[in-house]
Amino acid sequence: MLDLIRARLRQGTRTTHFPRGAPPQLPERFRGLPRVDAERCGGDCRACADACSTGALSVRPGGLPTIDLGLCLFCTDCGQACPRGALSFTLDYRLASRSREGLLWTGERLVLAQALSARLRRLLGRSLRLRQVSAGGCGACEADAAVLTTVGWDMGRFGIAFVASPRHADGILVTGPVTRNMRLALEKTWEAIPTPKIAIACGACAISGGPYVGSPEALGGAGAVVPVDLFVPGCPPHPLTLLDGLLRLLGRIR
Repeated sequence: MLDLIRARLRQGTRTTHFPRGAPPQLPERFRGLPRVDAERCGGDCRACADACSTGALSVRPGGLPTIDLGLCLFCTDCGQACPRGALSFTLDYRLASRSREGLLWTGERLVLAQALSARLRRLLGRSLRLRQVSAGGCGACEADAAVLTTVGWDMGRFGIAFVASPRHADGILVTGPVTRNMRLALEKTWEAIPTPKIAIACGACAISGGPYVGSPEALGGAGAVVPVDLFVPGCPPHPLTLLDGLLRLLGRIR
């Protein structure tokens, strides 16, 4: 027992200091907010758009590419296909938006998620309880959301927690493209949550259908069933991206 106590003291604080301190160091392979070098991009090439498997990228004649971050899988196929190397992905993890339209990135600064109304934040107090529903997800978004409950992130220190019953929840966090088989379960879970309540679409599938967009067996995301208050893009979203979006929603980050 004494050896365990000594080891724990040597380890020190394992929880990230985010958002007060510097954000955790992200690996070079991390794929965050896209970046387009306007000097290299001539606007007369569709190589990047043709390489996109979900149709998230479009090119206006003579203009820079527009990327729908809600459809984007952050696979980097577009950057690899660009003959001029104009398109790349940065380490900027701040991606969450309050509106679907806010995820249409045109090369300018992204409009990040704004806080809920003062009235709703007052009703929530200093806590946020979420019921997570996997509506046909592959498990990646679910796993990275669960990471926030570990000692490294400890979202409980912000009063945020996942709960087992929708009766105990303030909102719902949806992952997956919302398959037809999961529609009724999602509807019943949403109806069971007391009002006022919020809905969060986590990941490309829950926002737009992701790689399943257009499939007859998928409804194209959580917005087809519930009114979404926060969109967190990614495939899957990094835990830091999700935590940043949640804290912005609660007014803890501005």
